[in-house]
Amino acid sequence: MKILLRTLTLSLLFPFAAFAGKLPGPVVDAAWFKEHVTHVSLIDVRDDLDTWATAPVFEKDEKTGKEKLTETGGHIEGALPLVFKKVRVDRTVDGKKIEKMLPDRAYVQELMQATGVAKGRPIVITSPGESVEQIEAAARVYWTLKFYGADDIALLDGGNAAWIVAGLPVSMTKKDIARGDWEAGTEQRELLAELVDVEKALSDKVQVVDARPVSQYLGVTFKKPAIAAGGHIAGARNYPTDLRVRPSGIAQMFLKSEEYRAAMKAQSIDSAVPTIAYCNTGHMAAGMWFIQSEILGTKKVSLYDGSMHEWTTLGKPVVGLGG
Repeated sequence: MKILLRTLTLSLLFPFAAFAGKLPGPVVDAAWFKEHVTHVSLIDVRDDLDTWATAPVFEKDEKTGKEKLTETGGHIEGALPLVFKKVRVDRTVDGKKIEKMLPDRAYVQELMQATGVAKGRPIVITSPGESVEQIEAAARVYWTLKFYGADDIALLDGGNAAWIVAGLPVSMTKKDIARGDWEAGTEQRELLAELVDVEKALSDKVQVVDARPVSQYLGVTFKKPAIAAGGHIAGARNYPTDLRVRPSGIAQMFLKSEEYRAAMKAQSIDSAVPTIAYCNTGHMAAGMWFIQSEILGTKKVSLYDGSMHEWTTLGKPVVGLGG
């Protein structure tokens, strides 16, 4: 009886003991998270908060007669809302305005404290989970926090969509969020690639991966005015967005490790070597970085923060169907 009481007391005093204070990996699923939702800081990343207090939308499947989720809504109880556009800032490089860049340490620490993130707690990041863009917004937040020293952090696979599809409840109630005390740590500089690092990688034959859709990689389309020229950095391989996740109903789920390795091989990408990932503004590239660095565990994978926005704004050369 004494042992039982002591065990119960310890579990109340140290709620992280169920998973030894550490998350099981860079990705957690809805079933695991259901058991540990009160043990972590849950950051919910969205483009805006319009759906924070709206109910999920279900429609009846004509073939099966079952209800299926068609639009996520609400939020997981206890989640901390974070608007994605706040995660990146403008900088001036060589006299040119470069948008959507990594903020400095003080900015990120203040943002996380204002969001309500607590010091010393594992962090799980979620999103509505309906699109690869939303999954990769969560990955960009993950990369940012890891750059500033967070080491016990994960993404919720499939985001809120997977949570709802699993039959788990969401809240539509807005509550006041208490200020957190999260502190940024030592910068992990090896996670960040800057323009000079990309130029050196090209001369040293280090692998560079373009994480955009094929049409943008080839220069058939490009996002004006942020991108000044269509095409890609010469020598970069392409790992497009439609190879990053698999739909399960409305939820966008990560693939298995062996599937990622096979997909990269099919794209002539070596999943096991140092890599610099880029896209237009460092959003999609965060998804590529997360897959190779965190899921596959490849060493020396970095994200080119300025990406094609900086590269083309500063007049660096590109290649594509036009040349």
